[in-house]
Amino acid sequence: MEPLKNYTVTVDGATASYPAGTPYETIARDFQKNHAHEILLVRRDGKLRELHRTLRRDCALEMITASDKPGSQTYERSLILLFLKAYYDVVGRENIRRVCVDHSASSALYIRTDADAVPDEALAARVEARMRELTALALPIRKSTVETDDAVAFFRAHGMPEKAETLRYRIGSKVNIYELDGFVDYFYGYMVPNTSYLRQYAVLPAGENALYLRMPTPEDPEHLGDFTPSEKVSEAQNASTLRIERLGIPSVGILNNQIAADRTAEIILSQEALMEKQIGDIAEQIAARPEVRFVMVAGPSSSGKTTFSHRLATQLRACGLTPHPIATDNYFVNREHTPRDENGQFDFERLEAMDVEGFNRDMLRLLEGETVELPQYNFKKGQREYNGHFLTLGERDILVVEGIHCLNDRFSYALPAERKFKVYISCLTTLNIDDHNRIPTTDARLLRRMVRDARTRGYGAAATIAMWPSVRRGEERHIFPYQDSADVIFNSALLYETSLLRPYAEPMLYAIEKADPAYLEARRLLKFLSYFLPIPADVVPLSSIAREFIGGGCYNV
Repeated sequence: MEPLKNYTVTVDGATASYPAGTPYETIARDFQKNHAHEILLVRRDGKLRELHRTLRRDCALEMITASDKPGSQTYERSLILLFLKAYYDVVGRENIRRVCVDHSASSALYIRTDADAVPDEALAARVEARMRELTALALPIRKSTVETDDAVAFFRAHGMPEKAETLRYRIGSKVNIYELDGFVDYFYGYMVPNTSYLRQYAVLPAGENALYLRMPTPEDPEHLGDFTPSEKVSEAQNASTLRIERLGIPSVGILNNQIAADRTAEIILSQEALMEKQIGDIAEQIAARPEVRFVMVAGPSSSGKTTFSHRLATQLRACGLTPHPIATDNYFVNREHTPRDENGQFDFERLEAMDVEGFNRDMLRLLEGETVELPQYNFKKGQREYNGHFLTLGERDILVVEGIHCLNDRFSYALPAERKFKVYISCLTTLNIDDHNRIPTTDARLLRRMVRDARTRGYGAAATIAMWPSVRRGEERHIFPYQDSADVIFNSALLYETSLLRPYAEPMLYAIEKADPAYLEARRLLKFLSYFLPIPADVVPLSSIAREFIGGGCYNV
């Protein structure tokens, strides 16, 4: 018998020789001492590889740990599988109608259950205990490739119809499924090799018919993240989820069915009508408080703040007020004065990136009845300009001020509290790939920003992806801590928007070369987009929040 061929592997600048067929997990274990956090994946030839894969050639490997985005996502995905296995073991498949991983909530996942078991503290403790048992056994998470038609039939037979509908629209004849101790599921992404990798988690009750699954964060993978969920945001997201389900479109597969049946216009117009009603209700609340002169609209990047502000202004006008939208982006300091983050990149999310004194000075002068020339920021030049935009407030005038810092009283420190009405807006995605594959709100916002940046700022997709971590850090520090101070929470997510954005985003993502640091994220987003049937923009109303990103709207945004 011929000896196995040896291959040369380069890792962390060092080379080693391994026999053909050596699992990447073995190689990762040899180099674990060089990494502060546990290795969960490897990158070879520009592609991510799971640790159960084996060596087949000379290669260079990059180790991906739980502190890297792909590693963190792998941990979360694997943890969901572990939770589902434990939940089904504890409750019994025959007693479960549905388990839906809805959304994230402060370093945790909010998981709705429809089963003959009350999700109280006792059940949460039993599920977590079962997870600990499975973790201690180091059970393998096995990956297999099956015919797509067979997978569809399997999931239909096992009470997962949304998953079956999603897989119907997969172009490939085969799909990958995962199995953990007899529990079979489909996930779009990678897994850890076995349950021993999953050590940091906790299960808590989350009110009626729901549980929280707590997780670590990429910043500190060895400990659970802080758990301070926003009650207001959670209520808004749950209400949006129920509205979507009442429309009969709980998942991407069902949405694709509607698009394929030529019901796109109906979906778009019903979504826009629902959003318009919600905006009208907010306008009526504001009009009922005559002392309010500043409507402060805040939210994370690409939430649609600008279009929302214009639409709210229209509704306020219908209530007899005279609104004036003001974008705080026009109060950015000039580019040369913009602070930089720890990586040397411009940090546009920090409060110090804003001319706080200039904003308060202008707003107070307006409140006192003076005429003020308002600035306009030229993003391509990185400079604030004055182009003759003068404003004077009358008795029925009201300012609709939008920007990421508008809920932070340090930004509007000079304005009396009773004069302000605060609105928190975010793209709180409620549509999921299927019950067990959620769509992170950050993905929806990243796609929005990518398309808008290309259209309005001349940035390529790689540049947007590169700056996204800084944007996210800024949101965590400067936006999310203030969301519960809002008078109203508004969800700007549109059921149809990913299908709409796909034709715009795909070419930009395909243009990213393998050597680019953004390549892995681009490939992940391309796979995510492939689940959605594309739709044209011709039916999207000119006033839609979606127009802020794709263009062609009736507002100057």
